[in-house]
Formats: sequence, structure tokens, C-alpha cells
Amino acid sequence: MDTMSLLMQGFSVALTPESIMFAVIGAILGTLIGALPGLGPANGVAILIPLAFSLGLSPTSSLILLTSVYAGAMYGGRISSILLNIPGDEPAMMTCLDGYPMALKGKAAEALAISAIASFIGSFIATIGLVILAPILAKFALRFGPSEYFALFALAFATLGGITGKNQFKTLMAAAIGLMIATVGIDISTGVQRYTFNTLELFEGVDFIIAIVGLFAISELLFFLERHAGDGLKQVAINKLKLSPKDIVKVLPASFRGAVLGFIAGVLPGAGASLGSFISYTLEKRTSDKGEFGKGDPRGVAAPEAGNNGAASGALVPMLTLGVPGSGTTAVLLAMLISLNISPGPMLFQQNADLVWGVIAAMFVGNLVLLLLNIPMVGIFVKLLSIPPKYLMPIVTLIASVGIYSVSHSALDLYFMVGFGVAGYIFRKVDIPLVPIILGMLLGPEMEKSLRHALVLSDGDWGVLLNSGLSIGLWVVAILGLILPIIVGPIVRAKMARSKDAAKEA
Repeated sequence: MDTMSLLMQGFSVALTPESIMFAVIGAILGTLIGALPGLGPANGVAILIPLAFSLGLSPTSSLILLTSVYAGAMYGGRISSILLNIPGDEPAMMTCLDGYPMALKGKAAEALAISAIASFIGSFIATIGLVILAPILAKFALRFGPSEYFALFALAFATLGGITGKNQFKTLMAAAIGLMIATVGIDISTGVQRYTFNTLELFEGVDFIIAIVGLFAISELLFFLERHAGDGLKQVAINKLKLSPKDIVKVLPASFRGAVLGFIAGVLPGAGASLGSFISYTLEKRTSDKGEFGKGDPRGVAAPEAGNNGAASGALVPMLTLGVPGSGTTAVLLAMLISLNISPGPMLFQQNADLVWGVIAAMFVGNLVLLLLNIPMVGIFVKLLSIPPKYLMPIVTLIASVGIYSVSHSALDLYFMVGFGVAGYIFRKVDIPLVPIILGMLLGPEMEKSLRHALVLSDGDWGVLLNSGLSIGLWVVAILGLILPIIVGPIVRAKMARSKDAAKEA
């Protein structure tokens, strides 16, 4: 069956009243979460995973809800960037450069509308890229044996810090912590208990959903408490929208270029939405006429918004086809799939075709919903920015705690959640990233299984890990993924820091 037929089947799933309802709910919740500075899409998805479990949603409905939250949070990140000059998350940083100056000129509504249109274009084009590229990559991945999969997992950890990462050593240390936690429980091969301390609840290992909620949601609450954030934020007033068709046509080329660059950055391991946003803005500034970049040029809003939303959809390609997440948020989505006993990878498109194509089709629907919601309802979304965080964060924590308890009905899981939250707070204070810990917990069991399988087939010969051109190629890319950020990373980070300083000065 060809791709278009499968996609049409996906739309038959995505266009049911239930799917549309969850896409709308996810879009609204995601936009609200994305508008709050500091939360971002990874936190939003992490917070709502327990809610999806507690409601007893089907796998398809759960994934439609959470991918809509993901897309909505990417949209919502622009609101605080434009109105407060505070990025909702790191990829939205580049939007500050021209979005906030536009708001200061009395064009906040135009900047928000342009960013919504560019975000839609970026996500739409990247989803088309996902439809085209994902089945091809899934077929190619069927050639992978255990040694190739082990090399692929090593590649995932090697490129995890990305070019924009601050410290490769801390990234690898975080991944090692995640792999160590993944070994807790009963060894499937030998039946031996590992690091369980005779605690019955640890026999099946540490639940990564608990770890995700603790590391992301609870640690964020602790940061809010540390800042004593009692007051809401005062944003620039929104004017009446006066956006002409000519204004929209002017930013379309920048949006299309940003979408393509963002999608490529999302698919590449270790790149991500931050780099997609940065490259899109930088290239647009250099190739276009100078205009008023940095002073409120609409193209300076459209390019990075299309870039970061394109990268968000692009990051789903390696997650769905290879089981290796391309971003922090897709790592959280990967945890959701695994917890539903669905194995991401090349067989996903054969064994769960209805689910995967239903979710992809729902992404088209969700992006259209976001475009229709974001322009007329933006005034409602920005009201959230004036609500004191001291009221919002306890609600977020309550949702997360009730969701965790409703899944397992174990008070010990709540203690684990708080423990991971405290650990996440400490890790963030010393600049140890959290995503590699989650990825280590997720990929650790499969990585161990692939290594054991390869060694069994080779009768203990470690040379089996380099027995094919494909595995050698993956190891080469992994080594480059470790070395290049050390060489190129400081240059890219310095340029991004200068851009951030320019946004603050503006």
C-alpha cells in the first residue's frame, strides 16, 4: 500500500470527533503552557502524560493529545518572546530579536499573527517531509542487526549534547546516570536482581514516567519557589490587528526557507529546534536585503518561528522510524510509546500502521486548529501571563501528582517523583542536562539487549560491533558527533549569546 493510501487511512482516524476533540484540547493546553516562560514543550508533555493515563485514553488518543500539546507549546513560546522579550523556551529566543521591537512599535498583534502563520507553514511543510521521509527511513532501518542498533544507540548518546550544548562531558555523565538507573530491576536474561535492595517495587525497575514528571515538572516548581515568583508579568499591550495580504506575502519566502532548514535541523541527530531557529534567522538576515532586522522586521519573526516549528516536526522522524528521539520533547513522547507497549522503530509502520498514520494525519489537523485558534484567541492566551506563578505552579504539581498516583495507586511512586524532582533541581543548578538521563533510562534496556544479542551471535567476539559498513559508518558519525560540538559549538553558542544580548538591549 502506497504512502498516500496510508495517509488517507490516517485521516479517517484523525477526523473522528474524538480525535478532533483531543487535538483541540491539546492545542489549547500546549499554547497555554508554551506561553509561560520556562516551561516549554518538554515540561508540558511530561505534565500531561499522567493525565492521559489516568483518563484511560487509547494509545491513538493519547498520542494525538500529546503531539498537539507539543505543537501548541512550540506556537505558544512566541507569545512571551514578543510581548515580554522573554523566550518561552530556548528555540523561541531568536523570535525576541524582531518580535519584541515590533511590539514596542505598537505592532504586537501583527507580530503574533505573523509568527502564527510562519509556525503553521513550518509545521505543515515539516509534516509533509515526515510523510515522505519516515517510511523510506523505516524501510532502510529494517537492515539493522543487533550490532547496528547498538551503534545507533551510541550515536544517539554521542550527539545528544548537540552543537548548542554547553558541556559534552556533563551530557555524557547525565546519559551514564540514566543508563545506571536503567539497570535497576530483575535481569531479563539471568533473573538476577540488580540494585533492588530487596524492595518489591524496584523488581520491575524504575518507571520512567515517574522520572520524567519528577525531573521536569517538580524541579520546575522548585525553581519557581527559589525565585519567589509571586507577581505576574506585565506585557506590552496588544493593538488591534491590521495585517494586510501584502504583509503576509512579504514573509512567505522567509517562512518557507525557515521551514525547510528547520526540518533538516530536526532530522539531524544533535541539532534540534534551537539550531533550526538560529540558522533560519541568520540565513534570512544575510541573504535578504538588510531591511530592519533587529529593529522589528517581520521576516525576523517569520524565519525563526518557521524554523523551530519545522525542527519540532522533523525531530519525530528518527523517533518514529529508529526509536531514537531527535529532541527532549520527542524523548518524552518516546517514553509514552514505550509505556503503552508500543515499540518505536522500523516495525512501527507495519505493526501499528493505523496508530502512526493517524497521529501523522492528526498533526495536519492540529496545525490547522492551532492557526485558527491562535490568531483570534491570542488575547485570551496572553491573559495567562498576568496570573501570578504562585497560583499556577501548585496547580501544575497537583495535576502531575494525581496523575502519577492514579496510574499506580502507590504512595512510594509519589516519593520517587519528589526524589527525582529534587535530583532534577540539583542537576539543573550544576548545569547537568536532564534529557540525557531520560534517554539513558529509555534506551538502556534495548541497548543492553542489542549488545548481548550481538555477542551471543559472535560467540563473545567484540569485533562483531564493527562487522558491517553500516555499523562502521554509525560509529564514525558518533565520533564526529562527540568531536564537532567541541570545535564548532563555542562559535555557534557565542553567536547565539550575542543575538540574545541584542534582544535584551532592544
